[in-house]
Amino acid sequence: MFKNILVIFENERVCDHAVKYSCELARRMDSNVTFLMLMEMSFPNRLSIDSQRKSIQKIESRISRTLGDMSSELLKQGIPVSVAIRVGDAPQELLKFLAERPSFQTVIWGSDDTLPDTVHGRKAHWLAKVAGTLDGPLIAAGSQKIADEGG
Repeated sequence: MFKNILVIFENERVCDHAVKYSCELARRMDSNVTFLMLMEMSFPNRLSIDSQRKSIQKIESRISRTLGDMSSELLKQGIPVSVAIRVGDAPQELLKFLAERPSFQTVIWGSDDTLPDTVHGRKAHWLAKVAGTLDGPLIAAGSQKIADEGG
């Protein structure tokens, strides 16, 4: 039975160690991998639709090259891989993405070796707010830190 691994990247930040970790985990678990790049972007009402479209196309062009390179490495190793780019409010875009897909047994934070800081008096990172909605554990490749699925 195939399992699904989701690797989440934020704002074009890619941690090579997380990509390598996801590849190794996928080989061990006979899993598919999905790379999801979330781009935080808001569009003020004063921007024209054409201007917004051009901004998104530039982002997609840049990110497609990066995700394509990562995907080709996994495909060379026989690992099924898919990619997606979502632009907008990151937590909302992640939740919409998850609602459209079969569940992921593991979610890997792909932008850093550790999960984003969610304590020490600072505003919690958006990922902490949605971690409880994930079907599987949320892990960071560097520390093997696991976020509590229950929130």
